[in-house]
Amino acid sequence: MSSTMGSHYKFTIFGQSHSPAIGVTIEGIPAGTVIEMDKLQAFLERRAPGRNALSTQRREADVPEFLSGLVGDTACGAPVTAIIRNTSARPSDYDEIRDMPRPGHADYTAHIKYGGHEDVSGGGHFSGRLTAPLCIAGGIALQLLEEKGITVSARAVEIGGRPDHFEETIAAARDAGDSVGGIVECVIKGVPAGIGGPMFDGLEGVIAKAVFGIPAVKGVEFGAGFEAARKKGSENNDGFRFDESGKVVTEKNDAGGILGGISSGMDIVFRAAFKPTPSIALPQHTISWSRRENAEIRVKGRHDPCIVLRAVPVVEAAAAAALIDLML
Repeated sequence: MSSTMGSHYKFTIFGQSHSPAIGVTIEGIPAGTVIEMDKLQAFLERRAPGRNALSTQRREADVPEFLSGLVGDTACGAPVTAIIRNTSARPSDYDEIRDMPRPGHADYTAHIKYGGHEDVSGGGHFSGRLTAPLCIAGGIALQLLEEKGITVSARAVEIGGRPDHFEETIAAARDAGDSVGGIVECVIKGVPAGIGGPMFDGLEGVIAKAVFGIPAVKGVEFGAGFEAARKKGSENNDGFRFDESGKVVTEKNDAGGILGGISSGMDIVFRAAFKPTPSIALPQHTISWSRRENAEIRVKGRHDPCIVLRAVPVVEAAAAAALIDLML
């Protein structure tokens, strides 16, 4: 299933943007694990919609309800299932989209794949709304990693092609009826050397698969990334040495903490590129299914002019879930 990920820490995300609820079922949380609910809720708040003027004005509480797998706040060994109820759904905002797919969105491809039976409201299962249950799985994974001395932290490093003045850039796009994308950088500290494997079990591939599950991600690079392709071997190679404590380290960490798909013991560093939000108020070219002709659409409803800032904790969640799956 495309909405399931992991082998040892395995989770399945379900629901649609405007369904009664969205949620996640997680297998593999070790029995006896105490989930710090206050910490998990604080993590979910970082992603939640409607918290400021620069995000969608759809406001949801995003408080998870745990239906199974816990006794009190402690994992009992059974699969853990949690839901988040959708309380601010407005499917009528998407009536026009049932006939005219939004450019840049999954409306067209979903229509082809599911034969017109797809849920178009809010993008259905393709919506960024589904990153809320991802943050439940990732938030719990973060707590498991913290017990091992590992931290995961991300930040926006570019929005609309600029490395600063993020709020100003987003506000200008919003006022123009447009949107902007950006880049999120994530750093994972404390990962011991030896995690991962060659080829299809590579740490880069597992993390990238999880991050590409976030709607709007169009590229992922580790360490020097694409810049490495422009260097000579003598420039890109990263010398080893012993540090003051006797630990083996590299001089530059251009590999982003991963060599041959296996962690080197250095910080794992990667960046994810997010496209601009496709739902914009400016006129765009599309088609009409019913009329079988070319058409023009102006997207109505509540949409983020930029999802990058709200995506920061989602990148942390995806990376944490991928990493703990390899470490359990």
